[in-house]
Amino acid sequence: MKWQKKLRGQPFLFWVSSHMSIWSQILFNLAVIINLIVAFFYPFDTDGPAPDPGTHLSGLIWAVMLLSAAVAITLPKPSGIRTLVMTVILRLICSAGPQPTLMLLGTATVVLKGVHLLSIMGNAGTFQRSVRQICTDTEIVYHVVYLIFCFLGLSTHPFFFSVLLFDVVYREETLLNVIRSVTRNGRSIVLTAVLALILVYMFSIIGYIFFKDDFLVQVDGDSDRCRAGILFIRRYLIQIEEAEGSGGGGESRERACDSLIMCIVTTLNQGLRNGGGIGDILRAPSSREPMFGARVIYDMLFFFVVIIIVLNLIFGVIDTFADLRSEKQQKEEILKNTCFTCGLDRSQFDNKAVSFEDHILHEHNMWHYLYFIVLVRVKDPTEFTGPESYVYAMVKDKNLEWFPRLRAISLAAEGEESEQNEIRSLQMTEHRKQKQRMVLLNSAPAYFHHLSQ
Repeated sequence: MKWQKKLRGQPFLFWVSSHMSIWSQILFNLAVIINLIVAFFYPFDTDGPAPDPGTHLSGLIWAVMLLSAAVAITLPKPSGIRTLVMTVILRLICSAGPQPTLMLLGTATVVLKGVHLLSIMGNAGTFQRSVRQICTDTEIVYHVVYLIFCFLGLSTHPFFFSVLLFDVVYREETLLNVIRSVTRNGRSIVLTAVLALILVYMFSIIGYIFFKDDFLVQVDGDSDRCRAGILFIRRYLIQIEEAEGSGGGGESRERACDSLIMCIVTTLNQGLRNGGGIGDILRAPSSREPMFGARVIYDMLFFFVVIIIVLNLIFGVIDTFADLRSEKQQKEEILKNTCFTCGLDRSQFDNKAVSFEDHILHEHNMWHYLYFIVLVRVKDPTEFTGPESYVYAMVKDKNLEWFPRLRAISLAAEGEESEQNEIRSLQMTEHRKQKQRMVLLNSAPAYFHHLSQ
């Protein structure tokens, strides 16, 4: 609040900072338009003329541009302004070409991102912080990296502009929760992945020792005639051996487990990507072979241990999006149904004279408490009243005991009134009992006389 007071003394910086959301919206729209131009027109024909849209289409673009300009002037709404900007960009592409239009939009993106970064730093009071605090501020670092990619897209290659589309993740909380569902349990994911690598390493050693000849991976033919001929000869010999063993067939296969490192790479690459595990790419053994039972056990163990158990462990650790959503709903429920100042729940005010809405708006308005704290911080201590002096001492000591924790004056008044009503009802009940006793005592002699007769 002190910084905002100083910021109002700098008109230009205050104006830039007060329109921070507008700069963000314009930048995102520019990033989308730039990537649409790159997607439709890359590679750019720098030697040729600008694309001619034709007489009818050009006239239609002019008409839509003039119409959207009239609408934007008379009714300045975001949709009309956005339509006008799109038609102007289409007109520029038709007149000057996609590459000059892209350079113009890229320059505008760099300038606007600089203004946006200035507005963020001005609104947050970054100029009063130290260099270390600025460098460790994640928001500032994010926008600086964004500006760097704008420069790279403008000066190096337009494909760098594609990175700017990730800003939608920063803008939308739902997508942020998707990212958090992965990064929240990052340590567990890494440790589970390490366990998977250890298991793959162990299965690679077993495969290298016992099933080296079964690792025959199907490959495509080599179309580059300038490569060394030794690979061709090696594959040709393997094909001859397979043809002799199987009685024909023209599939090209090569050995993939002649060294332990190749066995590890093959098991990691082929084993994890196949739904049935490493058994899907190994040679199918005959039931009369002596190692047939061992191969079955090897394939089944890899499938159950690595594919089913370990990979599902990783997927289970990542799948925390539902937990994040429930936590968000719980926070919203607390903010909606709990008093920020005293912590009392909405149900405490059911069937009471004061409703929960009246309580949080008038009795325990959190902004009133903030204004009171600001008052005791800026007011002259010699002019304090008793409560102000008490609160000032509490605020100075960072003591929150002056807040009405789990109590409200309206509920206390109703409690005292209900207690008095209960005492009054007890007194009336006792009075009625006394009258009944007197009536019984007065009627006792006549009753006994009637019995004696």
